[in-house]
Amino acid sequence: MKTTTGDQALIKRMNTAIVLEAILREEPLSRAKISELTGLNKATVSSLVQDLIDNRLVREIGTGVSSGGRKPVLLEFIASAGYAVGIDLGVNYLRGVLTDLRGTIVAERQAPLPSPGADEAFNVLRPFIQELMADAPASAFGVVGIGVGVPGLVDRGGTVLYAPNMGWRDIPLKEALGRTFGIPVLIDNEANVGALGEQKYGIGRGISNMVYVSVGIGIGTGLILHRELYKGASGFSGELGHLSVEAHGKPCRCGNRGCWELYASEQALLDQAAELGYPRDLDELLAAASAGDAKVRKLLEGIGEYLGVGISNIVNVFNPNAVVIGNRMSKAHPWLEEAVRRTVEQRALGFHLRNVHLLYAELGERSAVMGAAELAISAFFDRLKSA
Repeated sequence: MKTTTGDQALIKRMNTAIVLEAILREEPLSRAKISELTGLNKATVSSLVQDLIDNRLVREIGTGVSSGGRKPVLLEFIASAGYAVGIDLGVNYLRGVLTDLRGTIVAERQAPLPSPGADEAFNVLRPFIQELMADAPASAFGVVGIGVGVPGLVDRGGTVLYAPNMGWRDIPLKEALGRTFGIPVLIDNEANVGALGEQKYGIGRGISNMVYVSVGIGIGTGLILHRELYKGASGFSGELGHLSVEAHGKPCRCGNRGCWELYASEQALLDQAAELGYPRDLDELLAAASAGDAKVRKLLEGIGEYLGVGISNIVNVFNPNAVVIGNRMSKAHPWLEEAVRRTVEQRALGFHLRNVHLLYAELGERSAVMGAAELAISAFFDRLKSA
């Protein structure tokens, strides 16, 4: 039976994807090494590499060491072939980055979000993204996409179904941004993209099973299981901030009572500090703790204890290799660390504790914004492989 033209095109796309993956993973490397790694014959590799060079995705960078005969010509991926925008849309802030296709930050911006209302937020978000895109240098593919992390439930179509701390319901954010900018847009839960950011660029590199705990105004969690982001049957996994840690506790905006985030979040800290006459500002509280303020340190210890309560449940349920604490409260780790560790050791099952590491985000407040950029970069590579 003869192979059809369509079959040949599909095979070429698949082989091109294999060659590009090899270069991305192992660069710099030669055509001969690509052939060795992929099992493709040298003539096929040479043809596919030339296509990648013609498309300005790969370039030759000189010669390597010879093992006999001519020195091999080395190839590398051109990270500046395109750029991605990553956005962390918080309850009261915007953080954004422009990265190249390797995730290197080219530009970074922050702005307050005066109101979390959907219309008001979009009116700030639109020019914020435009400013980042304007920072992109000229390139073969331009800005390839926009990734956004949002503190709420997001469906597979990019609609924010529910963001309790922002008062959002059924907001078609992907559609609105796609219509505005005319490029691919990816929307996901903020904790999910935070987990991706730490897995790809931060302390989660090489960790197979990891739970990322995003501690900001609320608490969200992103689950990396067997090196893949786990999203559940409907795509809504990770809402562990709404685990009940107090059966008859405070009412939560989600409709439940005694939710973990009411006792262990940045908002919980700010509320407790205000009762003692302190300003509702995390940085000022951390400065006071650093200066030795015993009352603030005691507040942080209490937050750390409640963080430990929730994390012990996570350890018992998921048995991860690591739990990574991220988002804004990761800056408080010098005053949280001991209370978190002590509480987890007291409450988690001993067998589950044997191989788990309690870590703090290497990227700090950038975990989510870098994960959002990675959403856009990964989608671009997927499109290349299927083109």
